[in-house]
Amino acid sequence: MSQQQLQQLSQEIQEIQQQIEAMQANVESVQQEKTEADEAIDALETLETGSTVQVPLGGGAYLRASIEDIDEAIVELGAEYAAEFEQDGAISVLENKKENLDDRIDEINEEIAELESESTELEQQAQQIQQQAMQQQMQGMGQGPSPDE
Repeated sequence: MSQQQLQQLSQEIQEIQQQIEAMQANVESVQQEKTEADEAIDALETLETGSTVQVPLGGGAYLRASIEDIDEAIVELGAEYAAEFEQDGAISVLENKKENLDDRIDEINEEIAELESESTELEQQAQQIQQQAMQQQMQGMGQGPSPDE
């Protein structure tokens, strides 16, 4: 019975570890999105009308382009929607996006902490079961006839 419980606990611990790894990857993805928002804010704050920039075309190809009007920034809003903003409006939208991303990172980290706590509890249960099994084995060995008899 205890071997079956250990296997079940081990499986649960592995599943929790996989969830934690997936959530950590999610945090990295959200952090990357936040970094991109930071870079966009930096660009919007430093670029001016007439500035020359490299525009990515995809596949590692870029074109050199001049900014005609810095107050025509298009910012993704989510759900495949985007809107045009003036420079300050675009920065404000990106700052809000960063705050939302920070909140999401905090939520994921809280979930990770809960899972790690659950994993620790399961590991402790497994250790208790192993200790009980060892104690039973030791008691079983000591029940034979004593050498004095």
